[in-house]
Amino acid sequence: MADEAPLPRIDITRPHQARVWNYWLGGKDNYPVDRELAAQLREVYPGMEDIARHTRAFLGRAVRYLAEEAGIRQFLDIGTGLPTVDNTHEVAQRVDPSCRIVYVDNDPLVLVHAQALLTSHPLGACDYIEADVRDPDAILDFAAKTLDLTRPTALMLLGVMGTIFDDDHAYRLVGHLMDALAPGSYLVFEDGTNTVNPDAAAEAERMRDEGKVYSYRLRAPGEIGRFFDGLELVEPGVVSVSRWRVEAGVFGVPDEVDAFCGVGRKP
Repeated sequence: MADEAPLPRIDITRPHQARVWNYWLGGKDNYPVDRELAAQLREVYPGMEDIARHTRAFLGRAVRYLAEEAGIRQFLDIGTGLPTVDNTHEVAQRVDPSCRIVYVDNDPLVLVHAQALLTSHPLGACDYIEADVRDPDAILDFAAKTLDLTRPTALMLLGVMGTIFDDDHAYRLVGHLMDALAPGSYLVFEDGTNTVNPDAAAEAERMRDEGKVYSYRLRAPGEIGRFFDGLELVEPGVVSVSRWRVEAGVFGVPDEVDAFCGVGRKP
């Protein structure tokens, strides 16, 4: 139709975090520049695929916990990345098809794929906004068209706040978003850390400072914990994504990986 907005332009000359993670998760929605960066990071940080896999599994466990045990029916997923399997709405709507989800990302490629693939169950709702976490009011205004923010909502921030280097700014942004949500809402948070493999983390940050990889701020687990100030942490607290409410398998509890997470409830 003539009045339809043109599709956003996708820059395939520069790597993008969402596409690099898509590659690590075995997806097809990435370009040579993304795979080249992924190979560089793998040399420095051989466990990146494990981090990506465990982070994705944490997302599924957290959403199932919130939908099954906490009764949450609304999800605001910021920095959703490229659709793969068991996206937030798929996990939540398997518990209750009436769940409503708003996805947020700042990559035009994600927008194109979200429009095609993020299809809600007819009893629920699924919407998407192209926006940046640095503009929380725009996100909240759009989300309010699909979600009732006077009711408990899960705010999901996985692998997002490492893009905000200034700690005070990062904490303020998360606080601003949580302040806008109703009591009984939850924060689901994950980000990269520099503790499990400090030598690899130092090398990754050196490459970042030299402009060889995308900008990302690794934080210590204690710094991750500060994002939950004022919230009631769900057990087991702030832990490696590989260990949040995971059942011990044949070989015991999985090893820690350098990404820590938590789930907290707003009183």
